[in-house]
Amino acid sequence: MSKTIYSENHRYIIKRLKKARKEADLSQKQVAKILHKTQSYISKIESGQRRIDIVQLKELARIYKKSLNFFIKKDVRAKKNKN
Repeated sequence: MSKTIYSENHRYIIKRLKKARKEADLSQKQVAKILHKTQSYISKIESGQRRIDIVQLKELARIYKKSLNFFIKKDVRAKKNKN
């Protein structure tokens, strides 16, 4: 597996993306088809080789029927709510 260069928060998002896809009972290939992308594109996201932006995360959340909060660590949400 390739070395990822992203933060702990990004690794958490990746972990949650994989979990959400599996809970939605979708394969990488199925998600790729919905997004009009390749299976390799989804694989690279899930392995940390490709970074996604908030727009892409929102689209994946919609496909997986999850809120954006599902993908954000609780400690990050708690800090945001205090401000």
